[in-house]
Amino acid sequence: MVAGQILDVRQLVAAQKSYFKSGATKSYDFRLNQLKKLRQVLLDNEQAIVKALYDDLHKSSFEAYGTEFSFVLKDLDHTISSLKAWMKRKKVTTPLFHQLGSSWIQSEPYGLVYVMAPWNYPFQLLMAPVIGAMAAGNTIIMKPSQSTNHICAVIEKMVKDNFSAEYMAVVTSHTDSDIVLEENVDYVFFTGGKRTGIDVYTKAAKTLTPVTLELGGKSPCFIDESVNMNWGIKRIIWGKFTNAGQTCVAPDYVLIDKKVKAKFLEEAKKVIKEFYGDNPKDSKDFGRIVKSSNNKNFKKLASLLEGMDIVCGGEIDESENYIAPTILDNVKLTDAIMQDEIFGPILPIVEYNTLDEAIQIVKNGGKPLALYIFSENKMYAEKILSETSSGNASINECLMHVGQFNLPFGGVGDSGIGQYHGKLSFDTFSHAKGVLKKSTLSDLKLRFPPYKESNVNLLKKLIAWLN
Repeated sequence: MVAGQILDVRQLVAAQKSYFKSGATKSYDFRLNQLKKLRQVLLDNEQAIVKALYDDLHKSSFEAYGTEFSFVLKDLDHTISSLKAWMKRKKVTTPLFHQLGSSWIQSEPYGLVYVMAPWNYPFQLLMAPVIGAMAAGNTIIMKPSQSTNHICAVIEKMVKDNFSAEYMAVVTSHTDSDIVLEENVDYVFFTGGKRTGIDVYTKAAKTLTPVTLELGGKSPCFIDESVNMNWGIKRIIWGKFTNAGQTCVAPDYVLIDKKVKAKFLEEAKKVIKEFYGDNPKDSKDFGRIVKSSNNKNFKKLASLLEGMDIVCGGEIDESENYIAPTILDNVKLTDAIMQDEIFGPILPIVEYNTLDEAIQIVKNGGKPLALYIFSENKMYAEKILSETSSGNASINECLMHVGQFNLPFGGVGDSGIGQYHGKLSFDTFSHAKGVLKKSTLSDLKLRFPPYKESNVNLLKKLIAWLN
């Protein structure tokens, strides 16, 4: 089937299911060749991808490479080099009761995988799960965000021109997306907001379709008096204001020991000026708020600044969807900005008297996708890690755990279901099938009817001995 010839979404789903059932996607050679092909296609479209990210989100070339393009290439290289090992059967111990026998786990693809991506990292958060789905031997339908229409157009053309639609295809409209969810696909991977995630989960449940939900939440950043006032603060400011704060694992707010708050605010203002100059609006390294229907994202963020104690920043320009990197002081837990994930370049500062008080604030909210601790005090960090729950955590670092492919990435509770990255991406899109193989040379007559009452005690003793 020639790419682009399937126009009806239901026909597309049927074609991909048929192609998967043919077994064409399951071999090591097929998977490896498709991954290598994707790598070359991305390199061929490198400049178009980087330009589209600038056009959609005002991402600098450095940010586009560091958080999107190079991230995906690294993921591809890691997957390509590891694929053969990941596909191997994993032998497991066979208990004495099952002798003469052997046991193993073999990974098999689910079938048709549907990947839905958000607008904040529209390239990385689409392609990273797609790579895992390809490695696992599935067919793929992907849905990039229409809010980032430039990169959406690049991805759609890239896939249509280089891959058979029965293997990999793109849908772009919400209507088509809903149809795909109705068509009983084999796995759904969604990254985005909690409300949409609930809707996707509800629709998938109607067909018992397994899902991964990568959501978000209010990720806290703990700071104590031992914080490194140089690199520590620079990492926090970088982590918060990268992509204009539109990062699901960005520090959402700071919980800081009141003894060091004044010093932190003083240094944070200096770092913002160092990074983005006297007028961040003119900086080529500071992004913009995504354009959306009725510009709701921008208007929501602007409204959160009303009546707040602005330490620095606060300037807005809707004509450019610009909101300056902003820090708020004297923030109360009842303020509007503390009710939901901010997803913008606004950093509220909440002071605390005791660490127990700060930990309780986090425990009273939903479980965040990320949690950050900036401290040189090991006991301080260990107490926070042991008494809070979060998808991931970092000590004296921001965002960078996302690029550590040997770590699982994913949420817990309100912040998501399931994990991926590295081998976990392969595992997410594979069913782990357990296999037991037994010899027919002999067996225990005790296991077969008719059963004698006198053999019950013997069975109990046998099971106890074998265990």
